[in-house]
Amino acid sequence: MNGIDPALLIAALMVASTPILLAALGEMVVERAGVLNLGVEGMMIVGAVSGFIAAYGAGNAWAGFGAAILAGAALALIFGVLTQGLVSNQVATGLALTLFGLGLASLLGQGWVGLKGPGLGRMDLGPLADLPFLGRAVFRHDLVVYLSLGLVIVLNLFLFRSRAGLVLRSVGENAASAHALGYPVRAIRLAAIGFGGACAGLGGAYLSIVRVPQWSDGMTAGAGWIALAIVVFGAWRPGRVLVGAYLFGGISVLQLNLQAAGAELPIELLSASPYLVTILVLVLISRRRHRGGEAPADLGRPFHASA
Repeated sequence: MNGIDPALLIAALMVASTPILLAALGEMVVERAGVLNLGVEGMMIVGAVSGFIAAYGAGNAWAGFGAAILAGAALALIFGVLTQGLVSNQVATGLALTLFGLGLASLLGQGWVGLKGPGLGRMDLGPLADLPFLGRAVFRHDLVVYLSLGLVIVLNLFLFRSRAGLVLRSVGENAASAHALGYPVRAIRLAAIGFGGACAGLGGAYLSIVRVPQWSDGMTAGAGWIALAIVVFGAWRPGRVLVGAYLFGGISVLQLNLQAAGAELPIELLSASPYLVTILVLVLISRRRHRGGEAPADLGRPFHASA
């Protein structure tokens, strides 16, 4: 079996984890506001196809990212209007959103399969990129990779060091009390839902513009569901979500490297290993925590204004 370069493994891990990290961070904010949106997969794949089409048409990756952010947010706001305005069931609406997104992406993507997008160049980090090990592993990535890491820091400061973050968390913990204090619960939740959709769309676009880079039907391959699981794994905290996303991304990249290196293990087992590990981790977490865990108390509960 051929050797695996650790530096290249870490570099590939960061790229593979970025779309899942972006989607998971967005969903974490949504759930912190007390809303459960199971439509992450649908928003990601719509972001992937709309981002690719826009990037290919404009010949510019950033045009694609912008289109994906708008598409993901628009799809999320449909969910928001249905669940917050019409008070529909969040679980059923989220599942419908995923099915709608998958169908819409398949329709929009006809005629774009196999075309190569413009891609996205690496950032010029000067002497940092020339460091012996860290240069190849950490300092030769595109801007979106570093933006996703910066978003972890920003969200941590927002949620736990700002008044706006405190209000958002209070809405997720007890919407009725927040409403009684005069906070616009529905508006706050809609803003969180829109942000979550934008992040999911950006994550999907990263798949089709950078990681592949081309459009193929079903290319998210369950990444949205993994993002949902990582939010739980990360206990609704940005730093832990980062660890969960990089853990899953690392396992995904490792199994691909093991296949390429000729590991004497069934390919089917290696391909399924990231999902098996995710399930195992979630089971262990659910056994360790008390009922209710660290989830927002009003997560998934509809809000009815009493006044």
